[in-house]
Parts: sequence; structure tokens; C-alpha cells
Amino acid sequence: MQALSVQQPWAFAIARGGKSVSNESAPTAYRGPLLVHASMRVDLKACDSPLIQAAGWDPRDPLATIGAIIAVAELDGVCSAAVRGGSCDCGPWADPGAHHWHLGGVRALPRPIVALGRSPGLWEPKPALVTEISTMFAATAALDHSSS
Repeated sequence: MQALSVQQPWAFAIARGGKSVSNESAPTAYRGPLLVHASMRVDLKACDSPLIQAAGWDPRDPLATIGAIIAVAELDGVCSAAVRGGSCDCGPWADPGAHHWHLGGVRALPRPIVALGRSPGLWEPKPALVTEISTMFAATAALDHSSS
């Protein structure tokens, strides 16, 4: 499993608002599960973006935190057409001139888990962190199952 640090409010938009593209400066050959880490930096100008507002940005939401894992996703593919000056159909979240990392199956964590991240690029989370996230999802699923 790998992790990716993303500035807020973009990390929130991935976790809560349907942002299915992460704009990155480099491509990656990695495909598979990906922890979404909200970095310690906030893109203040982006907070007023119409896309971010449409995603439901709320700085009081627990997933608006910084310095924590807030979601799990699948890194399904990378589109680099825009970097080469070509056109792509990667949607409104895709920035021109960036590699578009396509994220699917996004699941927000029931609560953020404080963690140190790294950027740019992918980084490998500690096994204990991955175990904590798996346990959290299993406990949530068991609660959901017992209440139905």
C-alpha cells in the first residue's frame, strides 16, 4: 500500500466531494490502494474555488483536518496527455499541464488518523498505520451490520 499527501482543501474534496483526479507533477507506475493524507499545508486560495465549494468544503468537518490520513482510494490509472500538450477527458478537477492520477473507490475514514506524511509523490505508510485503518473499517462495518 502507498500513501499520497495532498493539501487541504483538495484532500477534503477527494474524501467527501467526488474529486476523482489528483493533479501531480510526475506520473507513477503504481496502481492499487492509496491512503489519502491531508498534508500540513493548506491552499488558502483554493478554499474559495467554485469546485471546492460545490464539494461541500467545511473547515469544521473532521475530514478538513491537516496532518492526518482521511481516506482510502484506489489509484486506477494516470493520464499524462495534458503534460504533452494534448487534450484529455479527465473532468473538471484535472489541471492543464499536470499528470492526472485517477482515483476510484474512495472511502472516507470514520475519523482522521494523525500521521506524518511526505510530499511530493508517493510514500510508504508504516504497517501499524495500515493495520489501524483496516481495523477501523472492520469495526465500522461490524457496527453497520449489527444495526441493520
